[in-house]
Amino acid sequence: MKELMLGNKAVARGLYEAGCKVVSSYPGTPSTEITEEAALYNEIYCEWAPNEKVALEVAHGASLGGVRSACAMKHVGLNVAADPLFTISYQGLNAGLVICVADDPGMHSSQNEQDSRHYARAAKVPMLEPSDSYEALLFTKKAFEISEKFNTPVLLKMCTRISHSQSIVETNPRIEQNQTPYVKDSAKVMMTVNSRNAHVRVEERTRKLRDYGESCDLNRVEMADTSLGIITSSTSYQYAREVFGENVSILKLGMVYPLPEKLIKDFAARVDKIIVLEELDPVIENHCRQLGIQVSGKDIFPICGEFSQNTVRECMKLKAPDTLHIEASIPGRPPVMCAGCPHRGIFYILHKKNCMVYGDIGCYTLGAVAPLNAMDLNVCMGASCSGLHGFNKAMGREGEERSVGVIGDSTFIHSGITGITDIAYNMSNSTVIILDNSITGMTGHQQNPSTGKNIKGEPAGKVDLEALCRALGYKRIRVVDPYELENVENVLTEELSAKEPSIIISRRPCVMIKGTVHNPPLKVNEDKCVGCKSCMKIGCPAISVRDKKARIDATLCIGCKVCTQMCKLGALV
Repeated sequence: MKELMLGNKAVARGLYEAGCKVVSSYPGTPSTEITEEAALYNEIYCEWAPNEKVALEVAHGASLGGVRSACAMKHVGLNVAADPLFTISYQGLNAGLVICVADDPGMHSSQNEQDSRHYARAAKVPMLEPSDSYEALLFTKKAFEISEKFNTPVLLKMCTRISHSQSIVETNPRIEQNQTPYVKDSAKVMMTVNSRNAHVRVEERTRKLRDYGESCDLNRVEMADTSLGIITSSTSYQYAREVFGENVSILKLGMVYPLPEKLIKDFAARVDKIIVLEELDPVIENHCRQLGIQVSGKDIFPICGEFSQNTVRECMKLKAPDTLHIEASIPGRPPVMCAGCPHRGIFYILHKKNCMVYGDIGCYTLGAVAPLNAMDLNVCMGASCSGLHGFNKAMGREGEERSVGVIGDSTFIHSGITGITDIAYNMSNSTVIILDNSITGMTGHQQNPSTGKNIKGEPAGKVDLEALCRALGYKRIRVVDPYELENVENVLTEELSAKEPSIIISRRPCVMIKGTVHNPPLKVNEDKCVGCKSCMKIGCPAISVRDKKARIDATLCIGCKVCTQMCKLGALV
């Protein structure tokens, strides 16, 4: 059966058809839909794990239990999962294990632009890279075969364009796999001589995988005009075909680690000139140079950002067809928190008090933009807690009285617990604000261990944030409603002046949670409004000023009444 399918959905379909039985992941754009779609199949047990490290360990445990398993994450999530990845590469498996990682060239929803191919090389595990939804399904199934044939986890590298674009796939029935019996093997304990022997096996495995890549159907040569040859992979293959059509010879690599040698050399010998077309780092290009092949690559194409057809044309000094030009000027539309977002009040007060705000990763990162301008920096999941502790150890009371860490509930469970443990244990008078909006907001409303629901929305174990913080040694734990600005300011003032660690939990559900009942939209009493723009300081997209009067968009306003606390004239009713 043929179907138009999203790349991530195609991966999930591949997991299903391959007989995968366990999927554990942490949501992260652009990988999230892989697990959400897999959860729709009753034959696959799926879960949201607290973080990517746990997810990979769960998937590996399932593999040791004898069933095919997988996990999915975005590129920065692979940083978190790297700890078990490197040792799992040595230890091996009992059934197939596929690790789906989605890169984000162009940083559409990420804090950095790393290239996950480096992890494949560093951990010495094979990596497959599909170039459309059809290959996403096919390569997922192939990854399990390679995993079991070579006793290795396999990385399946997606990217934003492949994950979130659609193409035609052909679906097939699920093939159930026999569960492999678990056999105790002391050689799997990774220490001393076992680890040394495992490293030798890994190097031999890499050699066999390289030989496999020389003739496998994952890599293919498409010969045409031999005046120019292009070596490429992933979306760059699609751009090459769209720009050059059938008038160029292409070596299309589906296995990007380990890279073949003879296949590349033979292709190079058949063409006059070679260009390597790849997004981000020159991984394939450097491999070609190590083989002694003269190629062009990053001397032509940029090392930063996402490619497009026009990027390739411009770098190759080719004229784009007129149909691809967009002459209309599109107005800028900066990201902004939703109308009624519970985080807005917190950031307004932090800005008002001129606090140094060590931020974190989530939709609340938008507290950094105008007019709130309330976030100083962010690094990675959980860094707000441990980073704040280090800042205050350096600054002393000068820092402690005006600095806070801000972290969301899902991010707190992911990586914040160890950070606040460090604060309590090593005693900096640091104040951490947990923004508890009862959901994982930025990636599309996934559940997490603090919501009391699992991936299917069913009742599940629920972390009690207040009890957890008390257990970690905090005596000062305050809960506030972020819509009540005066109380938020009073509580923040008290906690910053306290001479011991403290936690403030800002608790109100995300306004976009399905089924949330909102108040009627507010209105402007034009007789009272003088156009002072005080209501604009909160940065709500439902409020604007026209003809020197405030205006409220009734289609956006949820009646949170935060703006009424800004207006001293009572013009917002």
